[in-house]
Amino acid sequence: MIPRIVATPFAPPQTARAGPPRRIAASVLEATLPGPGRDRLASGEVLVVTTGQQPGLFTGPLYTVYKALSAIALARRLEQERRVPVVPVFWVAGDDHDFQEANWATILSTAGEPVRIVLRERPAEAPSVPLMREPCGPEIVAALERLRAETPESEFKEDILTCLKVAYAPDATLADACAALLQMLLGDLGLAVVRPYLPSVKRDMTPWLLQALDITLPDGFTPVLVEARLGRDRLRRESGGFVTRRSEERFDRAALERMAAATPDRLSPNVLLRPVVEAALLPTVAYLAGPGELRYLTETGGLYQALGVVPQTPVPRWSGMLIEARVDRVSDKHQLHTRDFSGPPGALEARVVREQLPADVTDGLVSLRHEISTGYANLAAGVARLDPTLERTVESARNAALAGTHDIEKKVVAALKRSNETLVGQLARARASLFPDGIPQERALTYASMAIRYGPALRTALVDEVARWAAAS
Repeated sequence: MIPRIVATPFAPPQTARAGPPRRIAASVLEATLPGPGRDRLASGEVLVVTTGQQPGLFTGPLYTVYKALSAIALARRLEQERRVPVVPVFWVAGDDHDFQEANWATILSTAGEPVRIVLRERPAEAPSVPLMREPCGPEIVAALERLRAETPESEFKEDILTCLKVAYAPDATLADACAALLQMLLGDLGLAVVRPYLPSVKRDMTPWLLQALDITLPDGFTPVLVEARLGRDRLRRESGGFVTRRSEERFDRAALERMAAATPDRLSPNVLLRPVVEAALLPTVAYLAGPGELRYLTETGGLYQALGVVPQTPVPRWSGMLIEARVDRVSDKHQLHTRDFSGPPGALEARVVREQLPADVTDGLVSLRHEISTGYANLAAGVARLDPTLERTVESARNAALAGTHDIEKKVVAALKRSNETLVGQLARARASLFPDGIPQERALTYASMAIRYGPALRTALVDEVARWAAAS
């Protein structure tokens, strides 16, 4: 039985503005993985709905897939409304160099516990190599074996593991691997997976990147990054030239222009400039974004204007939660809402167990606390008449007595928790499913973990649910 899907919108939907369709540049088509999406991009004048994400291990958290499904659903709706081809595009941000965000995947184990699979660590002193140059390496074999060992057996498991093994080969980069797996998972739905970090696309980006060197952001840096001695690095204007933030290498404009011509893949847009470049290269009618990106986009107006690019409409992506049957059972039994599971480990368990305290214990504690408060209040009034300086002594004694009742309650609850190990375990596993490691499910669990459990039916259900969301966007 597939999980129940609950939408968790983080922003109201917005209406995408119309834009003129146009042909897609050959460089972009060259960087798009083969499939129905690429074929439609190459078919003539089109519009596109874009989204994107930095690469991650096994595509990273669920929201990466949710972004892609959002683009697919919104593109289908807009195509029906506007009577022109609208193609969903996923922009794989392989320029990104944040290895700590890309080297892990969280799965649900057979026991229902969150398990974090880490590919490897990058030494602090190592260059910040873009993920388009970061190979999966031999460590990927152990990561895939860990995924196999930790996940439950199912009729879908081997197919998912085969896809992962093909995409995440040791000699593949993390960027190419992520792109390949997204194509395998969603390419048949018309998603066009673009690798904009390839030199062909970078060469077409060059005019806007060079123009953007003249823009200084509020933090003192330009929105353009260069791959220098210590890896991908930010640039600040200084003495008529540019200096990298970490390695303090100096470049004059002519050197950067030569670099753009000879090795264009060494220059890249920052997070604010990326959607501007996308809008310049693609006939984008809508840009599907998460909460962080929506905040960034409020700061990009000046960049669009300075570079002469018409901004695309930012649209909040679909957000949701997969609620497994076992989670629903324990929630229904104890009348819990999904938000009840978002607290720190142990808090909900203690609350539910406390509600099971025998009436005589609960009533006894309430009565004892009332008597302590009343008795010490009476005592304090009399003591104050004799010697006001003793009031604090009485107050401290009262607080100590009340604390004693709380200690008793904690020990009683602890005893109940020990005698209700099954219930405590059910609650803990439900929390691990909804908020693994205290993080919202879609920001932690990887799609592969759930696909192994539920197979193609999960994708079908998500497609239907996101289509309902798109109809209201």
